Amino acid sequence: MPIQTSVFTCVNWNIHRARGHDGVVDPDRIARVLQHEVWRPDVEALVLQEADEDAPPHRGLLDIARIEAATGLRHVQSGVVHRWGRDCHGFLGIVLFLHPDARIESIDLVDLPGYIHRGCVVVDFHRGGRPLRLIGVHLSLSQALRIVQMRTIGQHVLRRDDRPTILCGDLNEWRPWGGLALSRRVTGVGFVSGAVQRTFPARWPVLPLDRVLVTPPARVRRTEVLDGDGIRIASDHRPVRAEVMVPD
Repeated sequence: MPIQTSVFTCVNWNIHRARGHDGVVDPDRIARVLQHEVWRPDVEALVLQEADEDAPPHRGLLDIARIEAATGLRHVQSGVVHRWGRDCHGFLGIVLFLHPDARIESIDLVDLPGYIHRGCVVVDFHRGGRPLRLIGVHLSLSQALRIVQMRTIGQHVLRRDDRPTILCGDLNEWRPWGGLALSRRVTGVGFVSGAVQRTFPARWPVLPLDRVLVTPPARVRRTEVLDGDGIRIASDHRPVRAEVMVPD
């Protein structure tokens, strides 16, 4: 019999610490663009990068309550143990929102090696009775460091139970095929992606830096790089929307 599947829709966006193409830092603009140009009623997960200030104590930039009210999603890192510290909203700029019906089992923070501090957030949860894993990440500009960072993430995943995993992030990988860092040879996991599309810079994208990867039996049915007048000015990256087929 064929495997029954459902659609899980997620959006991934590097908001560049709310600094727009005009050089203005405007968190309110990010919130407006999220509400009117990025969010859609079927979105079940929102993964943001560079959503906290860069320098310690990495203070949060966004009005979390406003985003929750506008999208109906829930900020999963409300507990300080799931953030870098008390003043921030995420872990090294990674901020995750999930559908309120998601039953969260665990949230792990993974410190990634590199001379510029990078991290990822791993959330294990159940949605509609099925176990899923969501990873939000921001990788290094250096290919050598991306290899080490993805190896670290892969080893973390391999130590956990086997479930469909969705990785969303600014992977800073310009090659459509993904390079060594995203390969099974490095990660040990076998991440696959859907169509790779250009997301950077936001006004005239030429590089596919932002991606959604999954582990089988999940598969990416469709990816869409979002566009709009607000999106083109609010950040230096465009958001990516992905429809992921997951087994029931």
